[in-house]
Amino acid sequence: MSQTQRTIAQLTDLRGRVAVVIGGAGHLGSAAAHALAELGADVVIVDMVRERAESVAGELSNLYSVRTLPLVIDLAKEEEVRSVADSVNTQFGRMDVLIHCAALVGTSALQGWAVPFSEQQVGTWRLALEVNLTSAFVLAQTSSAMLTASGNGSIILVGSIYGMLGPDWSLYTGTKLGNPAAYAASKGGLSQLTRWLATTLAPRVRVNGIIPGGIARNQDRAFVDRYVRKVPMSRMATEEDLKGAFVYLATDLSRYVTGQEIAVDGGFSSW
Repeated sequence: MSQTQRTIAQLTDLRGRVAVVIGGAGHLGSAAAHALAELGADVVIVDMVRERAESVAGELSNLYSVRTLPLVIDLAKEEEVRSVADSVNTQFGRMDVLIHCAALVGTSALQGWAVPFSEQQVGTWRLALEVNLTSAFVLAQTSSAMLTASGNGSIILVGSIYGMLGPDWSLYTGTKLGNPAAYAASKGGLSQLTRWLATTLAPRVRVNGIIPGGIARNQDRAFVDRYVRKVPMSRMATEEDLKGAFVYLATDLSRYVTGQEIAVDGGFSSW
């Protein structure tokens, strides 16, 4: 091996770098945070629930002896979103990785969400776009100077298979689950934002996306059975299945990769 080539261990070493995980106390965000902290990164956990953010930040500090910072913000409020970069700069003086994996996924209790198309509401649509898409734009814009200064800047935007595929409504028959237009549109917007940012922030900052398939979270059994029949890998995903993609895109393993999206969907989108 050439002496100028680094080892895999060296390429994945994140010691001295700072990663900001938006939605870092959620199911997927905490998995990403653990993966990067294990590789030595100091991690900022951004969540809207203080107890969750502080809990995950404490776990990372105890397990991996890294520095952490819990931040509590509401992604629907622009002024709070804009404060993230300043808080990170004050605490750490740098930012190397920005992961946006928070999203308004809603529930059947959210008005105008998991309902037929004719009943979906503009207010809920706007809220979904604000949380899922606009916040990613604001965070990338306000963090771009630090990410550029890093020399290793990486932005990872987490989309969805339903940002690139239309819904199969037969999956939802007889369940309380839904697939709102606002969710699909916001995630599709993230895919294009990924490409736009990649060419705009290059060559100092890389921007890539991760497209998860359905993740098992105790969904209605009928939905799970139908969904799994459409997946070549014959199961739904777990959060652990996504950790490798986060590591790849956050580290120097992907230092020549930008403007790309990795579908981690068990082959769902391959048919």
